[in-house]
Amino acid sequence: MSTRTTASPEPTCRIRALHTADTVTVYQAYAPALGLPAARDGRFPAAWKRDRMTWIKPSFLWMMYRCGWATKADQETVLAVEITREGFDRALRQACLSHYAPGLHPDRAAWQRALRGAPARVQWDPERDLHLKPLPHRSLQLGLSGALVRAYADEWTVAIRDVTPLARKIHALVRAGESRAARALLPDERPYPAPEAALAHLR
Repeated sequence: MSTRTTASPEPTCRIRALHTADTVTVYQAYAPALGLPAARDGRFPAAWKRDRMTWIKPSFLWMMYRCGWATKADQETVLAVEITREGFDRALRQACLSHYAPGLHPDRAAWQRALRGAPARVQWDPERDLHLKPLPHRSLQLGLSGALVRAYADEWTVAIRDVTPLARKIHALVRAGESRAARALLPDERPYPAPEAALAHLR
């Protein structure tokens, strides 16, 4: 007698990412003048602003939604930035939600104080499918500021790859109706095992 197992429902908020035992890959998109030197040298150039907030995204398809498959102005170069899990987890621990959540914050004033003092912030945005339509579950965006921006650029970064050709290839397959072939090329994003202490205050 066979038994049928039912897949557990996807949690509303969960980090899914391409990761190894030591690193996690996040995505950003830039104008070629910044993106191409970063990919060539494996590090962010001096022209990359280390004094302003930067947002990193572990979801490849959310990045495609944001940059329009690398077609939007100043987002024509998509970078896969491999950073240390230690740095990523540190940012999560120091982050605050970008919006007030009554179940997590005592009141709105407490959330505003926490937000002002946090060097990182988190947004949970609807994950996207191959056609960039929203899915019921959400994907992480992590905003870094202050010392965390400099650490990201100059300490945590292990490698930077230009994945614009991959984005264009997947997009071409989607437009051609070759969804199975397109899906096979997507990065292997699996649930990311962040320490519970790094996530409990963010979901």
